[in-house]
Amino acid sequence: MEKLKEQLFKAKAFLIKRFLEIYLPMKQFFYNLIHPEYSAVTDVYVLMFLADTVDFIIIMSLDSGPLVYKHSAADITSSLSEDQVPGPFLVMVLIQFGTMVVDRALYLRKSVMGKVIFQVFLVFGIHFWMFFILPGVTDKRFSENLVAQMWYFVKCIYFGLSAYQIRCGYPTRVLGNFLTKSYNYVNLFLFQGFRLVPFLTELRAVMDWVWTDTSLSLSSWICVEDIYAHIFILKCWRESEKRYPQPRGQKKKKVVKYGMGGMIVMLLICIVWFPLLFMSLVKSVAGVVNAPLDVSFEITLAGFQPIFTMSAQQKQLHNVTAQEFAIQWLEGYLPDDLIIAELKGNSNSLWTISPPSRMNLIDMLNSEEDFPITVKWSVQRYLQNKPGSFRFSLECVTIIYHIISGKILIHPVSFSSLNRTLKEIFPRYIRAPSDSDAKPVDVLYKGKQFKLFHSRKHSYCFLKLKMLFKSGLELYVFSDQVSPPSLGFLAGYGIMGLYASVVLVIGKFVREFFSGISHTIMFEELPNVDRILKLCTDIFLVRETGELDLEEDMYSKLIFLYRSPETMIKWTREKTE
Repeated sequence: MEKLKEQLFKAKAFLIKRFLEIYLPMKQFFYNLIHPEYSAVTDVYVLMFLADTVDFIIIMSLDSGPLVYKHSAADITSSLSEDQVPGPFLVMVLIQFGTMVVDRALYLRKSVMGKVIFQVFLVFGIHFWMFFILPGVTDKRFSENLVAQMWYFVKCIYFGLSAYQIRCGYPTRVLGNFLTKSYNYVNLFLFQGFRLVPFLTELRAVMDWVWTDTSLSLSSWICVEDIYAHIFILKCWRESEKRYPQPRGQKKKKVVKYGMGGMIVMLLICIVWFPLLFMSLVKSVAGVVNAPLDVSFEITLAGFQPIFTMSAQQKQLHNVTAQEFAIQWLEGYLPDDLIIAELKGNSNSLWTISPPSRMNLIDMLNSEEDFPITVKWSVQRYLQNKPGSFRFSLECVTIIYHIISGKILIHPVSFSSLNRTLKEIFPRYIRAPSDSDAKPVDVLYKGKQFKLFHSRKHSYCFLKLKMLFKSGLELYVFSDQVSPPSLGFLAGYGIMGLYASVVLVIGKFVREFFSGISHTIMFEELPNVDRILKLCTDIFLVRETGELDLEEDMYSKLIFLYRSPETMIKWTREKTE
């Protein structure tokens, strides 16, 4: 037992020694990272953010199917258009966006320890996902997945930048936006583009307020950010005026007037007439023939079950040649747009009216009251000429052509051998618009006479409808062309929809630019904004140094400056004045 205890003690000492040999160098390594003797502080957060943005674009791109699907032919866009969100796609998007938020929080808190922990967790987690989980989800090895390789390559660049940021340490002061370091046209347009991205400016402002020590409220914080952004834009314009001065009293050059003014005039004209021009060109130039798939015809007596139903499909739908095609009203159509539907004279369904309903109908016919004959037709086509999409029907539901006396039809209902002729009951020419119900073409429509009679076999009633000149019916369908699938997202709104969604929205922004300028003169026409810009920068500086009392005092000074026009005039004078 003594020897056994001695051996156990030696083994314990050996294990502790080996553990310390591994643990102490690792501890010293991370300690040196977090507490370096000398550190050339740098800021590569912008590059890390750009790398994350590229990865985010790769996930959201059209070719990111191999990242989430088993088959590379699958498409993220098609899934989203069908209101389906793949689970792996959602996980990757949320993880990517979450890491960007966490990275911003660590940057604002300047926590090197947190960055080290986050870096280690991210490296192990992403490698486990890329080389173990993702191949099982997509049934494709990493070496065969090009999109995954692209995403991983960009992420490795992010890992290198993060490691360099950890080694050098976070900057002690984070002042303003990285795009506001210079005052030129490039920074101006990039900064304005940054502010145009939906929710990006708001999200950044709220995150900065949450993870930055400050004595200001959220509304006051946003107020300072907005003033700083506005003053930076004015500073860029004033610097450009100094670089390219305009001589006093000299009229504007024609190049500037016709170049800028002419371009704005043409742009406004195009915006106003865009829907009409677009809908005209998309149908006449890029329109796609969308021939009917099914043409149906139905006759109903006084709301009872239909006594005649017939439909034409496939070989019963014929095109016409260019020589047979008429002009005049048809100038807006092509020969391929006209389909002749041949409907047989016999009904394709039995009139299975119930005995009580038949007795009610006979009583109605015996009376002196008039009753309606309702004709219904429908034209079925593909939606936007996409064979994979569902069919939609263009139909006239209840078109009443005759209020006819019941006694002329009492004998057919009573199964006698009496024929009756109905006049102008059938519209021979029908127009099938791309987005509304089918309608008869009044210009070409001339009424035809039809005979309605019956034959009785095996106790069933078969109804027939004959034209005087030919057995059966011929229905001419003028089918409006539809926009190509690539332009369907705009053409689907129609002319009024485009005016409401495009022209009016753009017009609202244009009107804001041309009206209300007089109310902003005291904030826009500032000759020299250096003092106000320095005051905003000083607010950022005292906030970083932790002097929150001074931050409140300087914020109050900034607010007073914008409330006092006289003080604003003194602060924004040129230095020579």
